Amino acid sequence: MKKSVLKLALASAVCAAFFMGCAKKESASGPSVAVFVPGIMADSPTYANFAAGVQDGIDEYNSKISDEKMKAKIHIMEAGTNQAEWATQLTALVANGTYDVIISSNPSLPEMAAELTKQFTNQKFLMMDGALEGNKNIACVSYDQKEQTYLCGYISGLMSKSHKVAVVAAQEYPVMNNVLYPYYALGAADAFPGTTCDFRIVGNWYDASKGSEITDALISQGVDVILPICGGASQGVLASAVEHGIYLTYIDENSYAKAAGTVIASVATKQRFAAKETVTNFLNGKTEWGKTRYVGITDGYIEYIQDDPIYKESVPEEIRNKMSELIDEIVSGKKVLPSPSAK
Repeated sequence: MKKSVLKLALASAVCAAFFMGCAKKESASGPSVAVFVPGIMADSPTYANFAAGVQDGIDEYNSKISDEKMKAKIHIMEAGTNQAEWATQLTALVANGTYDVIISSNPSLPEMAAELTKQFTNQKFLMMDGALEGNKNIACVSYDQKEQTYLCGYISGLMSKSHKVAVVAAQEYPVMNNVLYPYYALGAADAFPGTTCDFRIVGNWYDASKGSEITDALISQGVDVILPICGGASQGVLASAVEHGIYLTYIDENSYAKAAGTVIASVATKQRFAAKETVTNFLNGKTEWGKTRYVGITDGYIEYIQDDPIYKESVPEEIRNKMSELIDEIVSGKKVLPSPSAK
Protein backbone atom coordinates (compact mmCIF):
# COMPACT_ATOMS: atom_id res chain seq x y z
CA MET A 1 0.00 0.00 0.00
CA LYS A 2 1.50 3.35 -1.03
CA LYS A 3 1.96 5.90 1.74
CA SER A 4 -0.52 8.43 0.32
CA VAL A 5 -3.15 5.71 -0.06
CA LEU A 6 -2.46 4.54 3.49
CA LYS A 7 -2.94 8.05 4.88
CA LEU A 8 -6.20 8.50 2.98
CA ALA A 9 -7.51 5.14 4.19
CA LEU A 10 -6.59 5.97 7.77
CA ALA A 11 -8.15 9.43 7.58
CA SER A 12 -11.42 7.93 6.35
CA ALA A 13 -11.26 5.27 9.02
CA VAL A 14 -10.69 7.84 11.78
CA CYS A 15 -13.75 9.81 10.66
CA ALA A 16 -15.86 6.66 10.64
CA ALA A 17 -14.58 5.65 14.05
CA PHE A 18 -15.43 9.05 15.53
CA PHE A 19 -19.12 8.44 15.08
CA MET A 20 -18.84 5.08 16.82
CA GLY A 21 -17.97 6.79 20.07
CA CYS A 22 -15.22 5.85 22.47
CA ALA A 23 -15.90 3.55 25.39
CA LYS A 24 -14.01 4.16 28.63
CA LYS A 25 -11.89 1.48 30.22
CA GLU A 26 -12.92 0.71 33.77
CA SER A 27 -10.47 2.31 36.20
CA ALA A 28 -10.43 -0.60 38.64
CA SER A 29 -9.68 -3.41 36.25
CA GLY A 30 -6.77 -5.39 34.92
CA PRO A 31 -4.93 -4.74 31.68
CA SER A 32 -6.83 -5.18 28.44
CA VAL A 33 -5.09 -6.59 25.37
CA ALA A 34 -6.45 -6.68 21.81
CA VAL A 35 -4.93 -9.08 19.28
CA PHE A 36 -5.26 -7.81 15.71
CA VAL A 37 -4.76 -10.75 13.35
CA PRO A 38 -4.13 -9.47 9.80
CA GLY A 39 -5.49 -12.63 8.25
CA ILE A 40 -7.43 -15.73 9.21
CA MET A 41 -5.96 -18.04 11.84
CA ALA A 42 -7.49 -21.19 10.36
CA ASP A 43 -5.60 -20.52 7.13
CA SER A 44 -2.30 -19.49 8.71
CA PRO A 45 -0.34 -21.46 11.34
CA THR A 46 1.86 -18.38 11.73
CA TYR A 47 -1.06 -16.21 12.87
CA ALA A 48 -2.57 -19.04 14.90
CA ASN A 49 0.72 -19.41 16.78
CA PHE A 50 0.92 -15.65 17.23
CA ALA A 51 -2.54 -15.49 18.87
CA ALA A 52 -1.84 -18.62 20.93
CA GLY A 53 1.38 -17.08 22.23
CA VAL A 54 -0.44 -13.96 23.39
CA GLN A 55 -3.05 -16.16 25.08
CA ASP A 56 -0.24 -18.14 26.77
CA GLY A 57 1.18 -14.93 28.21
CA ILE A 58 -2.23 -13.76 29.41
CA ASP A 59 -2.97 -17.11 31.04
CA GLU A 60 0.37 -17.22 32.83
CA TYR A 61 -0.07 -13.66 34.09
CA ASN A 62 -3.62 -14.34 35.31
CA SER A 63 -2.56 -17.50 37.14
CA LYS A 64 -0.72 -15.25 39.59
CA ILE A 65 -3.65 -12.82 40.12
CA SER A 66 -6.26 -13.71 42.74
CA ASP A 67 -8.60 -10.74 42.20
CA GLU A 68 -10.76 -11.54 39.16
CA LYS A 69 -11.24 -7.84 38.37
CA MET A 70 -7.50 -7.34 38.08
CA LYS A 71 -6.88 -10.20 35.68
CA ALA A 72 -5.86 -9.34 32.14
CA LYS A 73 -8.51 -9.44 29.44
CA ILE A 74 -7.92 -10.48 25.83
CA HIS A 75 -9.88 -9.79 22.67
CA ILE A 76 -8.85 -11.49 19.41
CA MET A 77 -9.94 -9.95 16.10
CA GLU A 78 -9.36 -11.61 12.74
CA ALA A 79 -9.14 -8.88 10.11
CA GLY A 80 -9.18 -11.17 7.07
CA THR A 81 -6.89 -11.18 4.06
CA ASN A 82 -8.10 -8.02 2.32
CA GLN A 83 -5.44 -5.52 3.31
CA ALA A 84 -7.54 -2.61 2.02
CA GLU A 85 -9.84 -3.17 5.02
CA TRP A 86 -7.14 -3.38 7.70
CA ALA A 87 -6.85 0.38 8.29
CA THR A 88 -10.57 0.78 8.95
CA GLN A 89 -10.70 -2.26 11.23
CA LEU A 90 -7.59 -1.30 13.19
CA THR A 91 -8.86 2.26 13.60
CA ALA A 92 -12.20 1.01 14.92
CA LEU A 93 -10.35 -1.18 17.41
CA VAL A 94 -8.34 1.82 18.63
CA ALA A 95 -11.38 4.12 18.73
CA ASN A 96 -13.14 1.62 20.98
CA GLY A 97 -10.93 3.09 23.70
CA THR A 98 -10.85 0.01 25.94
CA TYR A 99 -7.51 -1.59 25.11
CA ASP A 100 -4.29 -0.76 26.89
CA VAL A 101 -2.32 -2.30 24.08
CA ILE A 102 -3.01 -3.67 20.61
CA ILE A 103 -0.65 -6.38 19.42
CA SER A 104 -0.31 -7.48 15.80
CA SER A 105 2.10 -9.25 13.46
CA ASN A 106 2.89 -8.18 9.92
CA PRO A 107 5.75 -6.17 8.38
CA SER A 108 3.33 -3.58 6.99
CA LEU A 109 1.51 -2.91 10.30
CA PRO A 110 4.04 -0.66 12.15
CA GLU A 111 3.60 2.13 9.58
CA MET A 112 -0.17 1.86 9.86
CA ALA A 113 0.02 1.99 13.65
CA ALA A 114 2.34 4.99 13.52
CA GLU A 115 -0.22 6.95 11.51
CA LEU A 116 -2.87 6.11 14.11
CA THR A 117 -0.76 7.34 17.02
CA LYS A 118 -1.02 10.86 15.53
CA GLN A 119 -4.79 10.75 16.12
CA PHE A 120 -4.89 8.50 19.20
CA THR A 121 -1.92 9.72 21.20
CA ASN A 122 -2.40 7.39 24.17
CA GLN A 123 -2.78 4.11 22.31
CA LYS A 124 0.07 1.62 22.66
CA PHE A 125 1.00 -0.98 20.03
CA LEU A 126 3.16 -4.09 20.12
CA MET A 127 4.21 -5.21 16.65
CA MET A 128 5.64 -8.64 15.87
CA ASP A 129 7.52 -9.40 12.66
CA GLY A 130 8.02 -5.71 11.90
CA ALA A 131 10.36 -2.83 12.65
CA LEU A 132 9.97 0.83 13.58
CA GLU A 133 12.17 3.12 15.65
CA GLY A 134 11.42 6.30 17.56
CA ASN A 135 7.66 6.17 18.11
CA LYS A 136 7.08 6.22 21.89
CA ASN A 137 3.74 4.41 21.50
CA ILE A 138 5.10 1.46 19.54
CA ALA A 139 7.48 -1.39 20.36
CA CYS A 140 8.46 -3.99 17.76
CA VAL A 141 10.02 -7.42 17.62
CA SER A 142 11.71 -8.15 14.30
CA TYR A 143 13.02 -11.56 13.39
CA ASP A 144 16.38 -11.42 11.66
CA GLN A 145 14.93 -11.77 8.22
CA LYS A 146 18.38 -11.32 6.73
CA GLU A 147 19.21 -14.77 8.11
CA GLN A 148 15.90 -16.26 7.05
CA THR A 149 15.99 -15.14 3.45
CA TYR A 150 19.75 -15.56 3.04
CA LEU A 151 19.45 -19.23 4.04
CA CYS A 152 16.51 -19.71 1.67
CA GLY A 153 18.51 -18.03 -1.07
CA TYR A 154 21.60 -20.11 -0.40
CA ILE A 155 19.85 -23.46 -0.74
CA SER A 156 18.00 -22.09 -3.77
CA GLY A 157 21.35 -21.32 -5.40
CA LEU A 158 22.60 -24.81 -4.59
CA MET A 159 19.48 -26.56 -5.89
CA SER A 160 18.74 -24.46 -8.99
CA LYS A 161 19.69 -26.05 -12.29
CA SER A 162 18.94 -22.96 -14.38
CA HIS A 163 20.61 -20.58 -11.92
CA LYS A 164 17.48 -18.45 -12.03
CA VAL A 165 15.47 -17.93 -8.83
CA ALA A 166 12.75 -15.51 -7.75
CA VAL A 167 10.80 -13.91 -4.92
CA VAL A 168 7.02 -13.60 -5.29
CA ALA A 169 5.84 -10.96 -2.81
CA ALA A 170 2.39 -9.72 -1.83
CA GLN A 171 3.47 -6.09 -1.99
CA GLU A 172 6.41 -3.74 -1.69
CA TYR A 173 7.30 -2.30 1.72
CA PRO A 174 10.62 -1.25 3.32
CA VAL A 175 11.49 -4.64 4.83
CA MET A 176 10.64 -6.41 1.58
CA ASN A 177 12.65 -4.03 -0.59
CA ASN A 178 15.62 -3.58 1.74
CA VAL A 179 15.94 -6.97 3.44
CA LEU A 180 13.83 -9.90 2.23
CA TYR A 181 14.40 -9.68 -1.50
CA PRO A 182 18.04 -8.50 -1.52
CA TYR A 183 19.22 -11.05 1.06
CA TYR A 184 17.50 -13.89 -0.76
CA ALA A 185 19.23 -12.79 -3.96
CA LEU A 186 22.53 -12.46 -2.08
CA GLY A 187 22.29 -15.97 -0.65
CA ALA A 188 21.57 -17.47 -4.06
CA ALA A 189 24.51 -15.66 -5.67
CA ASP A 190 26.86 -16.64 -2.82
CA ALA A 191 25.89 -20.29 -3.25
CA PHE A 192 26.41 -20.20 -7.01
CA PRO A 193 28.00 -17.06 -8.49
CA GLY A 194 26.03 -15.69 -11.40
CA THR A 195 22.63 -16.83 -10.14
CA THR A 196 20.00 -14.21 -10.99
CA CYS A 197 16.95 -13.36 -8.89
CA ASP A 198 13.66 -12.03 -10.27
CA PHE A 199 11.14 -10.10 -8.16
CA ARG A 200 7.38 -10.10 -8.76
CA ILE A 201 4.45 -8.48 -6.92
CA VAL A 202 0.97 -10.00 -6.49
CA GLY A 203 -0.59 -6.75 -5.25
CA ASN A 204 -2.36 -8.27 -2.24
CA TRP A 205 -2.09 -11.07 0.31
CA TYR A 206 -4.87 -13.34 -0.94
CA ASP A 207 -5.08 -13.72 -4.73
CA ALA A 208 -4.01 -17.32 -5.35
CA SER A 209 -4.94 -17.08 -9.04
CA LYS A 210 -2.57 -14.15 -9.50
CA GLY A 211 0.12 -16.04 -7.56
CA SER A 212 -0.26 -18.99 -9.92
CA GLU A 213 -0.23 -16.74 -12.98
CA ILE A 214 3.00 -15.03 -11.88
CA THR A 215 4.65 -18.36 -11.14
CA ASP A 216 3.69 -19.77 -14.53
CA ALA A 217 5.30 -16.74 -16.17
CA LEU A 218 8.49 -17.07 -14.12
CA ILE A 219 8.78 -20.77 -14.97
CA SER A 220 8.39 -19.98 -18.65
CA GLN A 221 11.45 -17.75 -18.28
CA GLY A 222 13.53 -20.50 -16.69
CA VAL A 223 13.10 -19.82 -12.96
CA ASP A 224 13.20 -23.11 -11.05
CA VAL A 225 13.27 -22.03 -7.35
CA ILE A 226 10.94 -19.47 -5.73
CA LEU A 227 10.49 -17.91 -2.30
CA PRO A 228 6.82 -16.90 -1.90
CA ILE A 229 6.07 -14.18 0.67
CA CYS A 230 2.48 -13.43 -0.24
CA GLY A 231 0.11 -14.92 2.33
CA GLY A 232 -2.88 -16.72 0.81
CA ALA A 233 -1.60 -15.98 -2.69
CA SER A 234 1.22 -18.45 -2.02
CA GLN A 235 -1.31 -21.24 -2.54
CA GLY A 236 -1.27 -20.37 -6.22
CA VAL A 237 2.52 -20.29 -6.25
CA LEU A 238 2.55 -23.73 -4.65
CA ALA A 239 0.03 -25.19 -7.10
CA SER A 240 2.03 -23.98 -10.09
CA ALA A 241 5.32 -25.18 -8.60
CA VAL A 242 3.94 -28.68 -8.04
CA GLU A 243 2.46 -28.79 -11.53
CA HIS A 244 5.71 -27.77 -13.23
CA GLY A 245 8.13 -29.55 -10.93
CA ILE A 246 10.11 -26.61 -9.56
CA TYR A 247 11.23 -25.93 -5.97
CA LEU A 248 9.96 -23.57 -3.25
CA THR A 249 11.46 -22.29 -0.01
CA TYR A 250 9.45 -20.83 2.88
CA ILE A 251 9.94 -18.59 5.87
CA ASP A 252 7.79 -18.31 9.04
CA GLU A 253 6.69 -21.95 9.51
CA ASN A 254 7.53 -25.60 8.83
CA SER A 255 6.19 -25.99 5.30
CA TYR A 256 7.71 -29.25 4.06
CA ALA A 257 4.38 -31.08 4.32
CA LYS A 258 2.72 -28.58 1.97
CA ALA A 259 4.29 -30.50 -0.93
CA ALA A 260 6.92 -33.16 -0.35
CA GLY A 261 9.69 -32.86 -2.90
CA THR A 262 8.66 -29.34 -3.88
CA VAL A 263 9.47 -27.50 -0.63
CA ILE A 264 13.22 -27.73 -0.06
CA ALA A 265 13.65 -25.31 2.86
CA SER A 266 11.67 -24.01 5.82
CA VAL A 267 13.16 -21.30 8.02
CA ALA A 268 10.63 -21.08 10.85
CA THR A 269 10.11 -18.33 13.41
CA LYS A 270 9.30 -19.20 17.02
CA GLN A 271 6.22 -17.01 16.77
CA ARG A 272 4.33 -18.49 19.72
CA PHE A 273 7.30 -18.18 22.05
CA ALA A 274 8.09 -14.63 20.92
CA ALA A 275 4.46 -13.48 21.22
CA LYS A 276 4.19 -14.86 24.75
CA GLU A 277 7.42 -13.17 25.78
CA THR A 278 6.36 -9.86 24.22
CA VAL A 279 2.97 -9.66 25.93
CA THR A 280 4.47 -10.89 29.22
CA ASN A 281 7.00 -8.05 29.14
CA PHE A 282 4.16 -5.59 28.57
CA LEU A 283 2.06 -6.98 31.44
CA ASN A 284 5.07 -6.74 33.74
CA GLY A 285 5.95 -3.18 32.68
CA LYS A 286 9.16 -4.17 30.88
CA THR A 287 8.38 -3.02 27.34
CA GLU A 288 10.97 -0.72 25.77
CA TRP A 289 8.79 1.71 23.84
CA GLY A 290 10.10 3.38 20.72
CA LYS A 291 12.49 0.52 19.97
CA THR A 292 12.70 -2.57 17.80
CA ARG A 293 14.19 -5.74 19.26
CA TYR A 294 15.96 -7.83 16.63
CA VAL A 295 16.18 -11.59 17.26
CA GLY A 296 17.56 -14.43 15.17
CA ILE A 297 19.01 -17.92 15.01
CA THR A 298 21.58 -17.33 17.76
CA ASP A 299 18.82 -16.12 20.11
CA GLY A 300 16.67 -19.18 19.39
CA TYR A 301 13.84 -17.31 17.65
CA ILE A 302 14.59 -18.62 14.15
CA GLU A 303 15.18 -22.22 13.14
CA TYR A 304 16.28 -23.67 9.83
CA ILE A 305 14.42 -26.98 10.09
CA GLN A 306 16.79 -29.82 9.27
CA ASP A 307 15.31 -32.78 11.14
CA ASP A 308 12.09 -33.12 9.16
CA PRO A 309 12.07 -36.45 7.24
CA ILE A 310 10.66 -34.73 4.15
CA TYR A 311 13.64 -32.37 4.07
CA LYS A 312 16.03 -35.29 4.27
CA GLU A 313 14.21 -37.07 1.44
CA SER A 314 13.91 -33.99 -0.77
CA VAL A 315 17.41 -32.51 -0.52
CA PRO A 316 20.62 -34.40 -1.38
CA GLU A 317 22.91 -35.15 1.56
CA GLU A 318 25.76 -33.10 0.10
CA ILE A 319 23.60 -29.98 -0.01
CA ARG A 320 22.13 -30.66 3.44
CA ASN A 321 25.68 -30.85 4.81
CA LYS A 322 26.59 -27.53 3.18
CA MET A 323 23.51 -25.90 4.75
CA SER A 324 24.35 -27.35 8.16
CA GLU A 325 27.88 -25.99 7.93
CA LEU A 326 26.60 -22.56 6.94
CA ILE A 327 24.15 -22.45 9.87
CA ASP A 328 26.90 -23.46 12.31
CA GLU A 329 29.07 -20.63 10.98
CA ILE A 330 26.26 -18.09 11.44
CA VAL A 331 25.48 -19.28 14.98
CA SER A 332 29.15 -19.24 16.00
CA GLY A 333 29.70 -15.80 14.51
CA LYS A 334 32.25 -17.08 12.02
CA LYS A 335 29.92 -16.13 9.18
CA VAL A 336 28.70 -12.53 9.17
CA LEU A 337 26.21 -11.73 6.46
CA PRO A 338 27.50 -8.94 4.23
CA SER A 339 25.40 -6.10 2.92
CA PRO A 340 23.82 -6.82 -0.47
CA SER A 341 25.17 -3.48 -1.63
CA ALA A 342 28.67 -4.87 -1.18
CA LYS A 343 28.09 -7.45 -3.94
